[in-house]
Amino acid sequence: MYKIGIILGTRPEIIKMSPVIRELTTKNFFLIHTNQHYSENMDKIFFEELNLKKPDYNLNIGSGSHGDQTGRMLMEIEKVLLKEKPDFVLVQGDTNTVLAGALAASKLGIKIGHIEAGLRSFDRKMPEETNRVLTDHISEFLFAPTKTAANNILKEGISDEKIHIVGNTIVDATIQNLKIAEKNEKVCKFISKITKNEKYFLLTLHRAENTDNFEILSKLVTSINNISKKYGKNIIFPIHPRTHKKLNEFGLINALENNPLIKIIEPVGYLEFLGLEKNAELIITDSGGLQEEACILNVPCVTLRENTERPETLDVNSNILAGSDPENILNCVEKMLKSNRHWNNPFGDGNSGKIIVNIVFGEKKP
Repeated sequence: MYKIGIILGTRPEIIKMSPVIRELTTKNFFLIHTNQHYSENMDKIFFEELNLKKPDYNLNIGSGSHGDQTGRMLMEIEKVLLKEKPDFVLVQGDTNTVLAGALAASKLGIKIGHIEAGLRSFDRKMPEETNRVLTDHISEFLFAPTKTAANNILKEGISDEKIHIVGNTIVDATIQNLKIAEKNEKVCKFISKITKNEKYFLLTLHRAENTDNFEILSKLVTSINNISKKYGKNIIFPIHPRTHKKLNEFGLINALENNPLIKIIEPVGYLEFLGLEKNAELIITDSGGLQEEACILNVPCVTLRENTERPETLDVNSNILAGSDPENILNCVEKMLKSNRHWNNPFGDGNSGKIIVNIVFGEKKP
């Protein structure tokens, strides 16, 4: 019987793979979780919240340098693939888990399907860009979310026979998981308690290029305070552990903690965060996934980066690149708050998971 292996390792991967996992429930498949970012216990709760099959293998890799982390994943994933002997492996996105999973499968002659293929920031300083490009070039099936992503792959000389434009599973995931969140009493109480049912902006900040550079991070802190001062709105800030650490190291944390309008909170669960996103007046972020989710939820987004691998969000005017200059960030916030929220979602109709599974099993072409 045809067997599928799914390899994932981070919370965004679990979220974006969730529609595919749900579509595979009647198929022969197994799930490898590298635990790239999170503990087994935290992820156990996460899988339960989303009503997903629990991983068959938890590798407990944890953090580390890129080389160390990728190498340890490669060795452990290979052991599982040799044992399970799948016909096909699916990976999603651009993490070290994705690259290690694809390399392990490729070395063993196992077919690879790359979900979210073709995204490009065109910035090779980003480790994620290397992971994306290499994974695309060793995959047999490239599931591109949009025509723009597909064109990026074609320009790199990859055969169009390997490329399938399927939409983005983040649309499926957002629609499916938002329904779960809205029916969850605990989630609803949390949202009400944090927001006090008032209008607010939602902030996330985690990318190394922003957090590990004192000059850039200090500019961003200034910008956040400027935004709160100008608009008098609460800014809810679920703080990433690395960001918290760097703000402390650079002596910048007090500038945020002393501002009563900036609500720094611990990282929250996915369902809670989805609720915060949906009800926000504006999202300010450096996350790629949030650019997509904001677009899907019709919430304006200001991205604290100079580039994005999600140019479709710029094309439909749901998102704007603000960089790190305080004056420019303030101007971008003003522009997005005045924007028309009725843009067209460029990432598909919410059936990407089904399309991908049908292609893998040869049942249907998009």
